[in-house]
Order: sequence, then structure tokens, then C-alpha cells
Amino acid sequence: MNNLFSKLRNLDAYPKINEDFYSRTLSGGVITIASSIVMVLLFISELSLYLHAVTETQLVVDTSRGETLRINFDVTFPALPCSILSVDAMDISGEQHLDVRHDIIKKRIDVHGNVIETRQDGIGGPKIEKPLQRHGGRLEHNETYCGSCYGAETSDEECCNTCEEVREAYRKKGWGLQNPDLIDQCKREGFLQRIKDEDGEGCNVYGSLEVNKVAGNFHFAPGKSFQQSGVHVHDLLAFQKDSFNISHKINRLTFGEYFPGVVNPLDGVQWVQETPHGMYQYFIKVVPTVYTDIDGHTIQTNQFSVTEHFRNSEFGRSQALPGVFFFYDLSPIKVTFTEQHVSFLHFLTNVCAIVGGVFTVSGIVDSFVYHGQKAIKKKIEIGKFS
Repeated sequence: MNNLFSKLRNLDAYPKINEDFYSRTLSGGVITIASSIVMVLLFISELSLYLHAVTETQLVVDTSRGETLRINFDVTFPALPCSILSVDAMDISGEQHLDVRHDIIKKRIDVHGNVIETRQDGIGGPKIEKPLQRHGGRLEHNETYCGSCYGAETSDEECCNTCEEVREAYRKKGWGLQNPDLIDQCKREGFLQRIKDEDGEGCNVYGSLEVNKVAGNFHFAPGKSFQQSGVHVHDLLAFQKDSFNISHKINRLTFGEYFPGVVNPLDGVQWVQETPHGMYQYFIKVVPTVYTDIDGHTIQTNQFSVTEHFRNSEFGRSQALPGVFFFYDLSPIKVTFTEQHVSFLHFLTNVCAIVGGVFTVSGIVDSFVYHGQKAIKKKIEIGKFS
């Protein structure tokens, strides 16, 4: 047994020195205090990193197919009335959503930005007695109202009972409505009068669009849109105006859900129109993003970058459609963010590295100071120090 203890004693990598041979110095005490403070600060920093989750970022190829993209927006037009503003969306697959109304709310605002009225999109007019029937006569007692579509009906049974239904029938035919006062429904509902009453007002439009996850665009523009000879056009004749002020402020624009740390570059962006005509364009690169938090909850969303361009309608060139257009394209690369904790072994390794590293460096510094002081003292004693 004594032999075993003797052998173990010979393996001791930390031989002890008798305290009688220790020499304690003032510089050694200062270095010890300084190194202890450094050690404690580094330990606290490492402990903080260990207790808080870190986010790991990876780039992968986006192989998803057949998904949809949710666009959330909140845009204010200080000089464009709600009654003439429409929202359209279309993509390269050929799918179109014209004059979108579902999940969209409009707020009429005055010149000071105060809300006048909040309503679901649509005009809707008052009920007036004896409207004009499709066959030409006036509505009589106990007779069902069926208004004329003024040549835009697709069948003999189709009725257009409101100005909006007439405009919609015209849109489907690809026709423009030149003079609403010639349409009985529009005249009864005071379509032009409503536009005149809202002149000088603005509009805050907010809501969401559900579109295919392919490149496309959505835009805010005056007038009803329709296809004419394969070209997307807006009916502006009905408003009897020469120019439209498309100054706007983007309060919020996101492509998907919010996740911690996301930065939406267009939030709070404002632009003021200084020319009578023009089209403002945003070109957006959408980057699919997956965020997984520390509890394993996953958020499928998107980030985006953007560039801007104003297309002015100069004399001699074709006039650009007035409006604010957002052209978006999808990146083939997906970004994944994963929250995770540092492992305990990694934390323990770093703590050992801190303690050992500080102890070693402070020992080197102490040795350098001690031997330096000793050499200087010796030279002073023999009179060679100058």
C-alpha cells in the first residue's frame, strides 16, 4: 500500500513548495487583485451568454412549392379620396385580383389626418323611390327592381341594381364608364357628387392580400381596372379629373408574420408628389424566412429588400398610370434563424479557459515585474544603474 502511495506521489504534476520559500511582493498583490477582477468580469460575461439564447443563421435553397404569400399593408394617401382608390394584385402565373375588397378597410381622413369615416370597401347608395327598370319604365308598386346594365349584361336575366354593379359589369366587358350621370343608378346614388364631396380628402387603406408565392405586383391606383386588348388599364374618365396626387406614406408593409429582430425597410416611408402625373414604383426582393424560437415554435415568414423609382410622364411620351406599384420577386434562397442555448460543456470549457488563461498571463506579468525589479535593485546596489 505504501508502495502504491509512493508511486502516486511521484505522479504529482503540482509539486508543493514550502511556505518558508515564498516571497510575497506588493506588485504581486496588485496583479492578483487585477487578475481576479478580470476573471470575474469574463466569468459574468460567459454566464450571461450561457443563460441567454443565441440565434444561429443558415442559408438553404428554398424548395417549397404551391404555397401562398400573405401581404399585410397599411398605406395613407393624404390627397386621394377613398371613393376613387382601388387595390389590384396580379402575378406571372396569370392570376389576377382586380378591385380587391375582401379583408380591406378604408378610412376617410381630412387634410389634418383625422379620421372622418371608416368603412368596408364599396360605395353603396341610398334607396330612392321609383328607380329606372331594365325595360325602361319606372319601378311600380309590388314590382321587383331589376336595373339595366346598359349593354354590359351577359344574360337577359342579369340585373345591375347599383352604380357599383354597373361599373363592375363594364369592367368585365373591358369598357370604361365615361359619364356616370348618364347611368340612372349612379345618378340616383350621387356618384359624382360623392367624389366632389370627398375632394380634398385623403384615404388610409389597410388590410391584407393572399397571393400565390410567385413573382407579381400589387398596386393602389384610382379607378376601376380591367383588361383591354391584353393590357391592364384603369377607368379614369368617370372621375372627370386631369391629374391625381399619389403622395403617400407607408405605415406598415410586411410579407408574412412578425418575428423577433425583423426589420421592414418600408415602414414609415413617405413620398410627396411634385409633378402632375407619374407612377411611383417599389421593386421588392422577398426572402423566405423560417424562425424557430427556443421552445421549438416555428414561424414561416419573409424578409425583403427594396429599391424605389418614380416614373414621370413627360411630354411626348405615353402617360404612366397614376398609382403606387409594388413589384415583388422571390429569392431562391431561404434564411433560417434558430434560437438555441449554448451547451453546458461548452460553457464549462470556456470558464476553464478563462481561469487558466488569466492565471497564466498574470503569472507571466508578475514574473516579468518581479525579475525586472530585482535586476534594477541589484544594479542600484553596485552603482551601475543610471
